[in-house]
Amino acid sequence: MVSSQIKSETFLPRRGLRGGHKQTLASFLLSRRIVLPAPEERLIEVEPGVKVLCQCHWQSDRQTPLTIVVVHGLEGSSESAYMLGMTKKGLAAGMNVVRMNQRNCGGTEGGAPTLYHSGLSRDVAAVAQNLIEQDRISKFALVGFSMGGNLVLKLAGEWGREGPSQFRAVAAVCPAMDLAASSDALHSRSNRLYEYYFIWKLRRRLRSKARLFPKVFETSRLRGVSTLREFDDKITAHYCGFTGAVDYYARAAAANVVDRIAAPAFILHAANDPFIRILPETRKKILANPNITFLETEDGGHCSFLAQPDGDDGRWAESQVLEFLRKY
Repeated sequence: MVSSQIKSETFLPRRGLRGGHKQTLASFLLSRRIVLPAPEERLIEVEPGVKVLCQCHWQSDRQTPLTIVVVHGLEGSSESAYMLGMTKKGLAAGMNVVRMNQRNCGGTEGGAPTLYHSGLSRDVAAVAQNLIEQDRISKFALVGFSMGGNLVLKLAGEWGREGPSQFRAVAAVCPAMDLAASSDALHSRSNRLYEYYFIWKLRRRLRSKARLFPKVFETSRLRGVSTLREFDDKITAHYCGFTGAVDYYARAAAANVVDRIAAPAFILHAANDPFIRILPETRKKILANPNITFLETEDGGHCSFLAQPDGDDGRWAESQVLEFLRKY
């Protein structure tokens, strides 16, 4: 298939790590030693009484360079390896980098009696607005991984042509744009290990929230919850203003607005991602939008893309995002 906005690049997986599952698991299990300068920690209010923790890394002149706001995936944080890797590469390229924790993440469970979810694009907007007002940044880009990819694409689509004048670009790696399809794919037999992991983390987080806010959260709602869809139906939807998982997935998906993205956008997806699915209707919207550069590789797994460390650390996705952002 030929299109002006399909980027033609070849990803060559690291020796011994061909295949979606091998890539995904290796990325999770292989340790990375990433040393960063101490960040400026900032609690940013995203709605009355609700703050998120951001780790801000500045160049000596914070106003002139491109500032990239990086958003993690489900049950990740600003300390996730890909967040640190993206930060190291961005700083080396002369950019400012802000690692944004979603609500409750990064040790902020006690900050407010709310949960985070895939529809909270307004939180990312609030962080960007804070940087514009407080730091006078002249230009910024959004970068998201998995769930974070859905958030940044959703915000870019919601902004359309009405976003801040400082907004330059958006990039997403393995974005969960079609939430329902991806949630269901996570429940397939071959993906149950991933689903067990996410459910274990999510159940533990809700129990922590219930200890902190016993009048708000009820752990009894966890009874019988063994799949992500069940968690989103009984927990996420209940506490976040949706009628159920179907309503949540339908309203929070970036697929609804990806056709309205007006800024330069880069979407990187692996055809063998074990559980992220891009539906045909969404794919048509992506390919019909001339502002989007879409790169789909045969291999790479989920947010992994482990290549040979030939002069660098072999994290190919991070390097591709950085090359895209260099233009802005």
